Amino acid sequence: MNVTAPTAAPPASRKPLYKSLFFQILVAVVAGILIGHLWPDIGAGLRPLGDGFIQLIKMIIAPLIFLVIVTGIAAVSDVKAVGRTGVKALIYFTAATLFALVFGLVVGNVVQPGAGLNIDPASLSQDALNAKTATAPPKDAGAFILGIIPTSVVGAFASNSLLQVLCFAVFFGAAIVVVGRERCMPVVTLMETVLELFFKIMGWVMRVAPVGAFGAMAFIIGQYGLSSLSTYGLLIAACYGAAIVFIGLLFVVAWVYPRVPLWQFMKYTREEFLLALGTASTESVLPRIMTKLTNAGCSRATTGLVVPTGYSFNLDGAALYLSISLLFLAQAFGYNLDLGQQLAALGILMLTSKGMAGVPGSAFLALSATAGALGIFPVAGVALLLGADRLMDSMRVVVNLLGNCVATFVVAKWEGQFDRAAMLRAFAGETTTTDAALEPAGTSVPGSVAAGTAVEQSPLGTSAPAVR
Repeated sequence: MNVTAPTAAPPASRKPLYKSLFFQILVAVVAGILIGHLWPDIGAGLRPLGDGFIQLIKMIIAPLIFLVIVTGIAAVSDVKAVGRTGVKALIYFTAATLFALVFGLVVGNVVQPGAGLNIDPASLSQDALNAKTATAPPKDAGAFILGIIPTSVVGAFASNSLLQVLCFAVFFGAAIVVVGRERCMPVVTLMETVLELFFKIMGWVMRVAPVGAFGAMAFIIGQYGLSSLSTYGLLIAACYGAAIVFIGLLFVVAWVYPRVPLWQFMKYTREEFLLALGTASTESVLPRIMTKLTNAGCSRATTGLVVPTGYSFNLDGAALYLSISLLFLAQAFGYNLDLGQQLAALGILMLTSKGMAGVPGSAFLALSATAGALGIFPVAGVALLLGADRLMDSMRVVVNLLGNCVATFVVAKWEGQFDRAAMLRAFAGETTTTDAALEPAGTSVPGSVAAGTAVEQSPLGTSAPAVR
């Protein structure tokens, strides 16, 4: 029988540099730094540009997470597998956070960033700290756990509470599996269609990403200036040095277990990382990074569970910052914490560091709670970090985002829901139907599946065929 070989898709024409989102964001970040440095008042007044872009992203985050998780669980069709994925993710998050906190304490003891400052406690004011944290008391562990359960489904979406949306999505997806995918096929099909619409909206929102990055960076530099670098030089150097070493360890973890070449992954997601740096927020790239991870071979269910949960439970960059900053404050007041005190601080930070994502002043809340529990130096001393906190955003954002990406690869591999061949195809620049949903209206993606063509759904919940 003669079989006609399929015609190969023509190679995609190389996009001009000025049309590259990475290039546009890079130019916007540099322009924002210059505006903020040369004209601080103008830079500080550009904050609405950055805030407006973040709000556009937040507009689609909750429904997008809900749809990704529900359709992913429906594709897996195994409630027990979803439960295993969640447990494995929490195990990994706990281990990673604990290591980051311990590593931060080691760096703080070796570098001694606050030694010799000799701050007088009497010179401190609680007002600045209260303004930053809005005097909100830190939640205890029980209140935090209860806060994950939504009292109202509508309220969870309205308040953009990602953990509550995730909790409801797991129940909804599990109900589809129990009732039966075939019986619920109209609902699943509708959700798949709505998901494509949200991907299209996300593509439109990303067109103004350079504007958001420009406004956010101009505000940060205009408001806080570059002069703070000299005041907190040793603390900043300690945090960024620790972040570089920690990222190196993430490279090792990613290669040893799921066999992911992390450098290629960062090249593949360079637009998302640069945008997160420019806006000083990982939330701004949450929808895009989930799409990229799904295209890179992680199942939709795993990605939908691990990434949003990691935004609250796996903040490796924040953990490094908290432990180093705690020792900085103790040393600045002339206290040398012994091993027992540091172990006690470690246990407190393990609790206070959870649920920090998206909470204004959350790092100060965590440090205030830890300082109050230890009772060694005044809680008002945390205000010393107000000048350096925004300068740490780049470190925290990169480590948090990369740590969650590695966690997704590890958990997906651990659960047997990782398609390495699909990852290599994504890194090579091949497109998928999900990528097509992100393209501007009226354009086509070479090599993608045409609209209306039936696509065989793989067990991983992606459009690429599963590799056995």
